[in-house]
Amino acid sequence: MRTEAYVLLFIGAFFAVVCAIYWYLSGETSGTLMLLGTAFLGFFPGGYYYWWSRRMKPRAEDDSHADRAAGAGVVGAFPSSSVWPFVLGVGATSVALSLVFGFWTATIGFVLAGAAVLGVIRESRRGGLV
Repeated sequence: MRTEAYVLLFIGAFFAVVCAIYWYLSGETSGTLMLLGTAFLGFFPGGYYYWWSRRMKPRAEDDSHADRAAGAGVVGAFPSSSVWPFVLGVGATSVALSLVFGFWTATIGFVLAGAAVLGVIRESRRGGLV
């Protein structure tokens, strides 16, 4: 986790420096805000990964003296396939399209997104397909 955190924090720092230089040389607002958003897209997950890397035991990938056997065993628990992420994506798309087609599309999107959230919760509690 620590390596991933450093990579993302470096990306955030790079774009923060580029943002400062761009703002100083051009004075333009929209490009500066986009570069600032890009810097935050590096800082937020990088900070989260760094926070977790300090609170969990080091993985075999993080230990420079680890051997091949240290990485053996169960990697982690992964969720089974589900339709609810697709339903959430359709709902989010409907909400975004409400800017073009009107508020009625947003109501459909919010209903779909709410159903997807409830479906994921129900599915995770039962441990299988709903």
